[in-house]
Amino acid sequence: MLSSRVNQIKILLIDDHVIVRAGLRMLIENHVGMAVIGEAGTSSDALSIAAREQPDIVLLDLDMGAESGLDILPKLLGVAPTAKVVVLTGVRDVDAHRRAVHLGAIGLVFKDKAAEVLITAIEKVHAGEAWLDRALTASVLTEMAQAGGAKKADPGAGKIASLTERELEIVELVCEGLKNKQIGDRLFISEATVRNHLTSILSKLELSDRFEVALFAYRHHLAKPPG
Repeated sequence: MLSSRVNQIKILLIDDHVIVRAGLRMLIENHVGMAVIGEAGTSSDALSIAAREQPDIVLLDLDMGAESGLDILPKLLGVAPTAKVVVLTGVRDVDAHRRAVHLGAIGLVFKDKAAEVLITAIEKVHAGEAWLDRALTASVLTEMAQAGGAKKADPGAGKIASLTERELEIVELVCEGLKNKQIGDRLFISEATVRNHLTSILSKLELSDRFEVALFAYRHHLAKPPG
């Protein structure tokens, strides 16, 4: 029983509506492999719970009445650095969505989507993938590319130069959305070798996951951004 609990995805709910949190808790805890380890309606409660429980996933509402989810987002990642934030919102504000991504969110789900979409988003984000609207992803990446192009000296140039030809190939395949086994099949190498290369890539580029690798690659023109 304890082992099962340990292997579950630990989720923190942050929404100022009690009924919404109750509905989310029922939905999530009816799904095998997930557990709600806390819920909060204010930023102070959210930060306290996040620091104590160290959730894997934080479901964060952008509109928290008198408070903004955007203000708390970087603080959450400060007290729970391994947590991954999925914004769950009814707000159709593209600027707010872009800012959330820049502040560290790697998932965004609209409240009018089917329940299965949220469950899938949680699973994907927990596995290290991004779950963002395609148009939003393209917009954020374009902004990053433009910002990078405006700089006279590219601080990433030295990092890119440290990558081997094989590592550059793997970066491109990561941007295509391929998993380790698929990358191994494409390059005729083992899955373990792919993992080793990815560890090296993350270390050299000073990044933490595949999503950040993709953003770095798009920004530095190592791969073409989507759509």
